[in-house]
Parts: sequence; C-alpha cells; structure tokens
Amino acid sequence: MQQRIVEEAHKLFLTYGIRSISMDEIALKLGISKKTIYQYYKDKDDLVDAVFSIEIHQHKVDCECNIVKCKDAIHEVFLALDSVKETFKAMHPLIFFDLMKYHPGVYKKFNTHKTNFFYEVIKSNIERGVQEGLYRPDINIDIISKYRVVCIFQILENEQFQEVKVPIVEIMQETTEHFLYGLATPKGARLVKKYTQKRTK
Repeated sequence: MQQRIVEEAHKLFLTYGIRSISMDEIALKLGISKKTIYQYYKDKDDLVDAVFSIEIHQHKVDCECNIVKCKDAIHEVFLALDSVKETFKAMHPLIFFDLMKYHPGVYKKFNTHKTNFFYEVIKSNIERGVQEGLYRPDINIDIISKYRVVCIFQILENEQFQEVKVPIVEIMQETTEHFLYGLATPKGARLVKKYTQKRTK
C-alpha cells in the first residue's frame, strides 16, 4: 500500500503541481481513506519528501545510464537533454517553485542533491570533454560547473521563466546549445552542430 500511495502522489504532483493536490484528493484517487495514508506518512510534507526521493534516485540512474551510453562528452549532454524532455512531458511547470515555497525542508534536500551530485556530473563531463579535445582547456572547470548548475535551476525555479510563452524543454535546449558552443573547441562545435541537426530531423 505504501508503494501505491507514493506512486500515485508522484503522478499527481508532477502533473498538477504540489500545492494544488491535497491528501484528500490522493486518497480519493486511490479509493482509500485519508487515515490510511497517514498510517505511512505523517503529513503532506513527509509524502512530498518520499516523492522527491524517487525523483533524486531516478535522476542518478538516468545520469549513470547516459554516461555509459554516450559516444563522447557532448553526446552525453544531448542524452541528458532527451531525459529532461521525457520528464517534462508530464511535469507541471511550477513544481519546483511549489517545493521551494511550501516544502523548504524537502527543497533543502533536493538542493543538496543538485549542488553535490549534479555538480559532479557536470564537472566530470567538462573534464572528459577537455580530454577529448571537444571543450577548451583554458576554462576554469569549477566555476563553469557551478555556473551551469545555477543556470539550469534558475530556469526551473524562477517564476519569470514560467511567463515566457515557450515550453521549458525548448528553453533548456536553447540554453544548453548556447552553453556548449561557449565551451567548445572547433572540433567540439562541429559535434554540437551535428547532434543538434540530428535532433531536428
């Protein structure tokens, strides 16, 4: 039952946002009483924490798969972009804003994930790209990795981006290509163009 609860809550939160879904609605969707949910989760915040633990775990799995599957550092970034595209097909655009504003404890946990694991993934990718001759060797890898983390989550968490009448996936794609061209050597730039053209066909 606990697994059913967290899976249904995960689906509802991602589709409709966290704030707009109550414990009553989750119980109704599952055909159980709200009391049953409280046998496993002490409150909504506890349930949100469980849901985002799933998201964090899935993000780690996706990143590890991309590292294994990719042909080179730039290809890894485009695989990550594809993963983001799949995720955002069913994700409410304000979910991270809801998390930050109404569940600060869970947001802090997610923030730790993004500033540690996410940073390390980006840093490793840049180091690999430099070794492959695809990224410029004269960049400060630590600064650029932190900058990239901040930029990505500004898009996800800032309300101003929700006002732009363009899907978040397109914003992520545009900013990612811009980021890659800023890092790329001539050899890397040719690969960025190649992978971009493949995605638009």
